[in-house]
Amino acid sequence: MSLQNPVFIPGPTNIPEEVRNACYVPTIDHRSPAFAGILNPCLENVRKVLKSDSAHIFVYPSTGTGGWETAISNTLSPGDTVLAARNGMFSHRWIDLCQRHGLDVQIVETPWGQGLPADRYAEALAADKGHRIKAVLATHNETATGVKSDIAAVRRALDAAGHPALLFVDGVSSIASMDFRFDDWGVDVAVTGSQKGFMLPAGLAILGFSDRAVEASKTARLPRTFFDIADMTRSYAANAFPYTPPVGLLNGLKLTSQMLLDEGLENVFARHHRIAEGVRRAVAAWGLQLCAAGPEVYSDTVSAIRTPEGFNATRIVTHAATKYGVAFGVGLGEVAGKVFRIGHLGMLTDVMALSGIATAEMCMADLGLSIRLGSGVAAAQDHYRSTAA
Repeated sequence: MSLQNPVFIPGPTNIPEEVRNACYVPTIDHRSPAFAGILNPCLENVRKVLKSDSAHIFVYPSTGTGGWETAISNTLSPGDTVLAARNGMFSHRWIDLCQRHGLDVQIVETPWGQGLPADRYAEALAADKGHRIKAVLATHNETATGVKSDIAAVRRALDAAGHPALLFVDGVSSIASMDFRFDDWGVDVAVTGSQKGFMLPAGLAILGFSDRAVEASKTARLPRTFFDIADMTRSYAANAFPYTPPVGLLNGLKLTSQMLLDEGLENVFARHHRIAEGVRRAVAAWGLQLCAAGPEVYSDTVSAIRTPEGFNATRIVTHAATKYGVAFGVGLGEVAGKVFRIGHLGMLTDVMALSGIATAEMCMADLGLSIRLGSGVAAAQDHYRSTAA
């Protein structure tokens, strides 16, 4: 793998040089006033990225999986019922985590490639007259299939049923890249990580909690220590962590969150949509299809591309790495060997995207697929030329 080439996996993403430098800070005393100058801007900026005026922000040394555990362990008790749709590998893994914690998961099985079925959520919530369901899990962007879901529709289902369940949203591969509205959508816990839209190395779980979620934490009985938001809240009040913080990563988050705000969130979202649409035009020019069922669920951060029946899509990923030094994403779970994934989020430009599209073309041609070299590149070029800022 060549370290000179950008990566086209859906995370970890490419890291801007100034961000790498920001992460390599000299050691400081994290119990000194100097740490406040790193911590507090992180919390304030992340709240703005979530489009919230009041969310309680928590940042842990972890990843998105630790964020999932933070969400449930702070708000739920053993035996509680949660409602979740399984429509991809990452929704599946969150369900598995809940089950391992002794929660009763009411699963809405959904074909991979489709978005969350808000109508079936609505049926389940309306039928739950005793309000046994304590939380609803929603994966905003399913990284395995390149599918985004309508979180506002899930909130409408909760409201229409008059149901008090908390709404937990996995925004790991959407937040800081695609429009996310914590307050407008009535989200109670939002989960993301540092290694996607925030353009950092893996190592931070980043969460927003609503007032309702914080209140639920006061009576929740699932065990928690490292991820206890009460401990973190007390420490934040003293401009500190309850344990040794990852100062370098936090300093990087201070910078990248400000970079996003300086670019303008709507501009960030428009840039991701524009680059993603170029990739989708290339896929169409190749005569291939996306795993995502239709335009209404197309992700702007990752495209999962179906290869012809009988062709192992993982060969493209392996070939790209060994011959051209470029990283694409493999298919996961039910779509393993059926798709390869092009990540197009974080620090990315149309010029960088074109290099990934060209490499994918070369790989497919090398491996005998009926791909005309230049077809996808030309389709993407036409789009980028006509939509350039």
